[in-house]
Amino acid sequence: MIVKLYTYFRSSAAYRVRIVLALKGLEWEPAYVHMLRGGGEQHQPAYKAVNPQGLVPALEIDGQVLSQSTAICEYLEERFPEPALLPKTLEERAYVRAVMSAVACEIHPLNNLRVLKHITGTLGLDEDGKLAWYRHWIASGFAGLEALLAASGRAGDCVLGDTPTLADAFIVPQVYNARRFDCPLDDFPTIARIADACDALPAFAAARPEAQGDAQG
Repeated sequence: MIVKLYTYFRSSAAYRVRIVLALKGLEWEPAYVHMLRGGGEQHQPAYKAVNPQGLVPALEIDGQVLSQSTAICEYLEERFPEPALLPKTLEERAYVRAVMSAVACEIHPLNNLRVLKHITGTLGLDEDGKLAWYRHWIASGFAGLEALLAASGRAGDCVLGDTPTLADAFIVPQVYNARRFDCPLDDFPTIARIADACDALPAFAAARPEAQGDAQG
């Protein structure tokens, strides 16, 4: 079985998939897609032949190419069910997926590279304006996510008790990015605590951006 991940070290969507691959103990081959060089290699015909959406990541496995990080993570969970990254009960599975969606659908899309380039290059925001935008939407999204985590009463070291799930694979990259942009996290102690606890685990450490082969590229 050959597993190839088209990845960029700073892509939080690729970061999620790297975490899941590491938690599953799967060996994989990186195919680096530099999202800034030459206007973004993800827009070049060679990569669009792999993923017509021109988005990172993509996962090639047994000759099939999968796209969209949530779909890829769910595929890996279904194909390689051990260790389980989704809980057993329907209610807890729905909860984990709600946390995943809060990150992937509510927070990340407002702050991804395409949006930041648009608000600076097309709408003319300067660096201070870009940072204000980023921090506003992180604070707004994290406020709702923090409330969800706190209200559930399910969090331990991880989103659901002390064992990582797919939800933790989504939270950790978003916290990493928030810290990269100096977003205050004092109002989100549960989110920050979960991210710190997960970061101490070998699988999460192996997936970190600075541990990737293209980090210095």
